[in-house]
Amino acid sequence: MAVSLNAGRGRSRYRPMAEINVTPLVDVMLVLLIIFMVAAPLMTVGVPVDLPKTQASALNQDNEPITITVNPEGKIFLQETEVPIENLVAQLQAIAREQPEGAPERRIFVRGDKAISYGRVMEVMGTISSGGFSKVALLAEQPAGRPATAVPAARPGAPATPPAGRPQPAPR
Repeated sequence: MAVSLNAGRGRSRYRPMAEINVTPLVDVMLVLLIIFMVAAPLMTVGVPVDLPKTQASALNQDNEPITITVNPEGKIFLQETEVPIENLVAQLQAIAREQPEGAPERRIFVRGDKAISYGRVMEVMGTISSGGFSKVALLAEQPAGRPATAVPAARPGAPATPPAGRPQPAPR
């Protein structure tokens, strides 16, 4: 903002600016929009699977879960990296060791394509639980195109139906 130095003597050369230039603001917003449009599809897990449908509601998430995917060929992926089942627990334990001291245990979501056998998914979940991980849940797709939700993993010997209301992963 400019100030008059003439203090009332004649007509001043400097006048206060009464308009705001929004062009830089629009430029910055358009650049941010383009960045988010490009980055948003890259933030999803990259292994394509056809999830089964469920009516369960979504869980509240505090931190990013670890996603393990079993694709239609039965291959296992930790996030987006293919992992043999023998090395799965070792890699999960390495991830758990990198967490800050006192941080809660991260959830582990198991995604299995609906075309593979149920036994393969249970083999992966059994391997994870034998490694000492208790927050394991299955992911399923919502029927109305809503995002994938976690369905609690059943304990051995427990009924296979999920509880009513908001499902919570069952400790294993």
